[in-house]
Amino acid sequence: MDWMVTPGKDGALSEVLPSVLAALGTAGFTDSLGIPRCRAAAVLLVDGLGWELLREHAADAPFLASLAVREPIKAGFPTTTATSITSLGTGLRSGAHGVVGYTFAEPSGGLLHPLAWATHGTVRDAQGHRRSLLETWPPETAQPQPTMLERAADAGVRVRAIAPAEFRGTGLTRAALRGGEFRGVRALGDLGAEVLTALQEPAPVLSYAYHGHLDLVGHGHGPGSLPWRLQLAQVDRLVESLAERLPESASLLVVADHGMVTVDPSEALDADTSPALSEGVRLLGGEPRARHVYTEPGARADVLETWRAAVGERGAVVTGEQAIDEGWFGSEVADEVRPRIGDVLAVLRESAVIRSVAEPGESSLRGHHGSLTAAEQFVPLLVAQG
Repeated sequence: MDWMVTPGKDGALSEVLPSVLAALGTAGFTDSLGIPRCRAAAVLLVDGLGWELLREHAADAPFLASLAVREPIKAGFPTTTATSITSLGTGLRSGAHGVVGYTFAEPSGGLLHPLAWATHGTVRDAQGHRRSLLETWPPETAQPQPTMLERAADAGVRVRAIAPAEFRGTGLTRAALRGGEFRGVRALGDLGAEVLTALQEPAPVLSYAYHGHLDLVGHGHGPGSLPWRLQLAQVDRLVESLAERLPESASLLVVADHGMVTVDPSEALDADTSPALSEGVRLLGGEPRARHVYTEPGARADVLETWRAAVGERGAVVTGEQAIDEGWFGSEVADEVRPRIGDVLAVLRESAVIRSVAEPGESSLRGHHGSLTAAEQFVPLLVAQG
């Protein structure tokens, strides 16, 4: 379908850290993205900074726009934070690392919400809270591949992960970013200071840093809204101030995990309040623009036909096998990962969503991502050098 941007083989978010490590001169890594040689590097991930959004709002981010001289890279599938951060952190596509969505099937029969590493939906503990899966399905078991930070540290690189303090020791941090030293921050100022401090250490140095407020504002107000544009301007000033202070032979790379689109409520479907869409469905995972549909035994064909008819021109509905064969999850899908992928997948185009009453917060958001449109899939790779 001409509106779908499938991940492809080259120019992916998963190639960023291997390329940076090669640029640092670290043996065993290949630079496939053309990163300039350096003695220290910081990779700043700005959650929700899509390539199309940056181009459309260049006036609000003139410094970032001035760095947008390279072709964009692809986030991978689905275009969601947990998946993309794990792709960046492991150097692997989602089919290999196994974090295949905002929520996805876990071994005990429910859904894992990897941002919380807990059950999702109606499965709650006696106090009504999501049940943690940190002990019953540890992140190191769910995602056993070595991370880029671990590999870098083993190769003698000084490694630091800089992220909000509350991310220390979380399931996603353990799955995607274990290795090196974690530095917790609380605002733009200490995030920037930690990045610059790390870059001044003896070479070679690799730092990963995360900023999430642009995505937060985009979800609540919509990408391109005034609050979103003002937040983008703050990110622009942060990056410019870091670039002005880069030590000699240090590089700052700015990437993103996905773009975002504004939802049109008139294009929404309500999956679990429609008898036709809920019949034969065992679990509904993913997120409103990219759904994993897990079917009851023997019901896949009927569910596929019903969902295709309901979604119509608003998107595409395929089997999990078709998505795997077409490379949505990368060229490699591990045997243990296949059960995590829906029997049926539904991805939406333009501004449509598939809502669920089990997700009142997510379903009410103004901005969304997850699907395979260019607005969600293409993300920038911006490079500033000291």
